[in-house]
Amino acid sequence: MNSRLVVTFTTLIVFLIAALAVPLGLAYASHRTNRLLLDRRADATRFAELADQAAREDDRSGLIAEIDRYAELYGAAVRVRDRDGSVLATAGRFDADDREATRLALSGRTTEELPTINPFGPATVLLAEPAGRDAQLSGVVLLEAPTDRARQDVSLVWGALLVGALVALGYSALVARRLARWILRPVTELDRTTQAIAQGRLDARAHPGAGPSELRRLEERFNTMADAVSNAMERQRAFVADASHELRTPLTALGLRLENLEPHLRGEGTAEFGEAMAELDRLALLVEDLLALAKVEAGAGVEGKEIPLAPRLGTWREVYAAKGIHLITEISEMAVVPEAAARVADIALDNAQKFVPEGGTVTVTLEDGVLRIADDGPGLGEEERAEALGRFWRSGAHANVVGSGLGLAIAAELARACGATLALLPAVPHGLVVELRLRAQP
Repeated sequence: MNSRLVVTFTTLIVFLIAALAVPLGLAYASHRTNRLLLDRRADATRFAELADQAAREDDRSGLIAEIDRYAELYGAAVRVRDRDGSVLATAGRFDADDREATRLALSGRTTEELPTINPFGPATVLLAEPAGRDAQLSGVVLLEAPTDRARQDVSLVWGALLVGALVALGYSALVARRLARWILRPVTELDRTTQAIAQGRLDARAHPGAGPSELRRLEERFNTMADAVSNAMERQRAFVADASHELRTPLTALGLRLENLEPHLRGEGTAEFGEAMAELDRLALLVEDLLALAKVEAGAGVEGKEIPLAPRLGTWREVYAAKGIHLITEISEMAVVPEAAARVADIALDNAQKFVPEGGTVTVTLEDGVLRIADDGPGLGEEERAEALGRFWRSGAHANVVGSGLGLAIAAELARACGATLALLPAVPHGLVVELRLRAQP
C-alpha cells in the first residue's frame, strides 16, 4: 500500500512538473527564435537599403565592403540578387537553397518566421529581405545566419529547467514518501498491534499520534474494543480461577464426609460408594486442572527463570518403573530449560504413562533447543492430533482413562507463555511425539 501511494503521488508530481517545465522550455525556445529573427532581420533590412542605394547609384563597392565585414564578424553568409535573380554580391559560405526565399522576397514578402531553435538544430537560418520599395524592387538580400549562440542559450535554459525539474522531483518524491507514511502510520500501527494480540500479548495497544484524523479515531476505537475484549477475557479467567478455587474446599469436605460414611455402609452399597469416590476424585482433578489453566493464562507461575531438566525427569523414574515402562532420558546433566518447558515435559510424561502399555518405552531428548518426548504407545490419528491441544478434548478410544482433557491445553498455554512452539507428531512405527521448540536464547 505504501509503495502504491508513493508511485501514485510521484506520477502525479511528474505530470505536474512536465506540464510546467515543457511549456516553459518551448516558450523560451520560441522567444529566442523570435529575438534572433528580429536581430538578423534588422541587419538584412540595412543591407537591403544599401543594395537599393547601390542599384540606384550603380556602385556596389560600399555594399560589398559592408557585407564582407559583416560575414567576417558574425560568421554569417550574405548574398544579394537583382530582380532577375542574378547574384550581384556575396560574402561568406552560402550553403542554403535560396530559390524559394528569393521568390517570396521578389514578391515583396519578407521573412516573418524561422524554424524554432532547439539544442539540436537547425545549425543556420535563412532570411530574405526585398530591396527597394513597393513595385520598384531592385533585388533581394539573403542572409544565412548561424544559430550557435541561440542554441547555446536554449540549451542552458533547458538544462536549468531539467535540473530544476529533477531537484523538484527528488524533493517531491521524498515528500510523497513521508506523506504516504504519515497517511498509513495508523494502519501500520494497527497491523503491529493486531499481530501482537494474535501472538498472545493481550495488553498490546495502538498508539494514536500521526496520521489522518479518521484513522486516528479508528485506532482509538480499536483500543477501546481491545480493552473491552481483554476485560471480558480477564473476567472469564478470573471467574474460572475463583470458581475452581472456591470448589476445592467443598469438594474436600464432601470427600471427608463420604469417607466417614464408609464404615456405616452395608455390603451392597460398597460398589456404589467406590464409584462415587471415583467421580469425586475426577471432579477434584478437573477443578485442579481448571485452576492451573487459569493461572497459566494469567501468566502466574510462568516466569522466565531456567531450571535443570535432568533432576526434574528423575522424579518420574519411580512412577514409570512401578508401571513397567522404560524411561530413557538422553539429556545432559547440565541442560537447563525454562520452568514452563519443564512443566510441559511433566504433562507429556504424565500422559504417556497413562497410555503406554507395560513394557513400552518413553524417550526424552533435548537437542538444538528442541525438547522431544516420544513414546511407542497407541498414538493418535492425524485428525486427533490436530484437535488434541483443545480444551476438554478426549479421544473416543481413551474415554475410560482418568483425566480432565485439559493437560495438553495447559501445555500449549505454557509453551506460548515461554515463547516456544508445541506440536504433536506421529512416532515410527507407532506412538506419539510431543515436540517443544524452545525460543533461541540471545
